[in-house]
Amino acid sequence: MSRVEVDKIQQQCGTTLTVGGGACKTAVVDATTVTLGRCGGTVSLASGATQSGFGRTGTVDWITTPKVTGDSPITGVTGKGYFLNTTAGEITLNLPAGSAGDIISMADYAATWQTYKVTVAPNGSEKIGGETENATLNTEGQSVTFVYVDSTQGWVNTMDSTSNVRGGSFLTATVSGACNTLATAPDCANVKVATFLGPGTFCVSAISGTAADNTVGYMVVAGGGSGGTCCGAGGGGAGGYREGRNVPIDNFTASPLVANAPTNAVTVTATPYPITVGGGAAAVGPSPARVMGNKGSDSIFSSITATGGGGGYGGPDLAPATGGSGGGASHGVCSSGVGSGNTPSTTPPQGNDGGAFTSPSPSTTDDGGGGGGGAGGVGVGGPCASPVIGQGGPGVPSAITGVAVVRGGGGSAGMRNSPGTQPNVPVPGAPGGGGYGGGSSGYPRPLADASAGAGTSNTGGGGGGAARLAPNPGGSVGTSGQGGSGIVVIRYKFQ
Repeated sequence: MSRVEVDKIQQQCGTTLTVGGGACKTAVVDATTVTLGRCGGTVSLASGATQSGFGRTGTVDWITTPKVTGDSPITGVTGKGYFLNTTAGEITLNLPAGSAGDIISMADYAATWQTYKVTVAPNGSEKIGGETENATLNTEGQSVTFVYVDSTQGWVNTMDSTSNVRGGSFLTATVSGACNTLATAPDCANVKVATFLGPGTFCVSAISGTAADNTVGYMVVAGGGSGGTCCGAGGGGAGGYREGRNVPIDNFTASPLVANAPTNAVTVTATPYPITVGGGAAAVGPSPARVMGNKGSDSIFSSITATGGGGGYGGPDLAPATGGSGGGASHGVCSSGVGSGNTPSTTPPQGNDGGAFTSPSPSTTDDGGGGGGGAGGVGVGGPCASPVIGQGGPGVPSAITGVAVVRGGGGSAGMRNSPGTQPNVPVPGAPGGGGYGGGSSGYPRPLADASAGAGTSNTGGGGGGAARLAPNPGGSVGTSGQGGSGIVVIRYKFQ
């Protein structure tokens, strides 16, 4: 064996010094103290090389290509860190056979472990934290590090973080459909408002890295019912009114019916959401017969459905008109039915009952029907004699669009008067889009104002009830008011 004794080896030219014979050769540095590199320098392993005998310093080399559900089960390797993406489903990671000092880490790639968990399985009869059982990772944004200690405790968790620190991403969406808009809220520069006056799609293309920001505010109002036709018909009920608000994120001034998150919360994901905006119910009449008003159509956003308003009564022998808010009773008898509101039931309630017919006598010549129910109250009962008026129940105000607007008023009732007893004035509409009721002097002459007014478009207002155009019996009745169409509004933080 040849032997060379020198104090210093230095390259002859250039900046690189090679020691060793290349492939299949071993270079041995034999000394009590060995110094590699110099102050401020770097000591590197060649690409593809591995180290042994140094132990670990408590760190891992992270594999930056995330593992997905389709990769499960994953065979873990000591010294490695894994980003686990459970967006599409659960993942199992099998730990390697452990020896003292082995280390392995895992991190929640998409902050979805709370939805689809990660199962960490020990090798054979080895243990995790002293137990020969699987470990479950099911906390959003979690990251963990396990170190193998000994056969008694096996893999011990030395780090468990749930800080879920993420960048400032925000919800991103677009809207489709004629007459539908997306604009920055006039009352908050960080919020957008999607307003649907007709059918369309709220398409979420990206969600926020902060989970709470993906819960959106909403207002869903159904189409109003139309009034009935009779001597003094009931007004149509307002369309169901439902509203939600995520107070910590966007505390706009909402209606008294608001459901603050998490009650009735709508948390969106990156997917299209079809929007249904309910149409107002078609008017009925003119006709010589008593005719029941029609029910409005439902409005829908995600899991929230607002029910169409009930039609106004056209006579005491007709079935109750239920809905988001109920239709009002007709003139005739005290037992004339009242349309039930908040049907089907929601919490908070989506509407109220229609007004009853309150005459103490079976039939009068100076009376009217009950107003349709509104989002803010029941319809007013019909009179035996003026000046009591069967007005629709009031609507409720909300500033979800940035400006306070009252919506969801019930339609007012039709009314008739005996000659000379009371002025022939149509019943005024309710606040919030309720249609006015038709008025008629009843006996002995017909008047053209016996037809009623419609509920206001995109408020869900109920249509007014009509009165009779000619003396009873046999005379024709006026045309009732059609219901107002509904609306859907979605409000979310975008920056």
